[in-house]
Amino acid sequence: MSIGGGLMQALKQRMHYQQSRQKVLAENVANADSPGFRPLDLKPPPLDPARAGIALARTSAGHMSLSTGNGGFDGTGAPRFETTPNGNAVNLEDEMLKVAQNQSDYQLAASLYSKGLGLMKIAIGKGR
Repeated sequence: MSIGGGLMQALKQRMHYQQSRQKVLAENVANADSPGFRPLDLKPPPLDPARAGIALARTSAGHMSLSTGNGGFDGTGAPRFETTPNGNAVNLEDEMLKVAQNQSDYQLAASLYSKGLGLMKIAIGKGR
């Protein structure tokens, strides 16, 4: 494995997921007035910390662990309760919040990827 390859690959996969999710969320917003339309969303790719070369340090038994099912977080989403009389279930406020969070997540992954490339350039003597 190359230096930082696992982490860089995980960041690249995350950015591809964010791009695909952006397309799905944009389709939800575009169909906000379509009769009978139900909003869609993508499940995030599974995080495999060992493959990415990342490990969580658990210094106390009281700390959360990723290996215990859901890592201490509730994975169930809020139930959808708004449906218009024509059967459309798109809530624009929810969708726009998801779009903003998705954009922020993508920018974070892209920034980390860029910084990782910069560190690799420094390591091989091509950067300042």
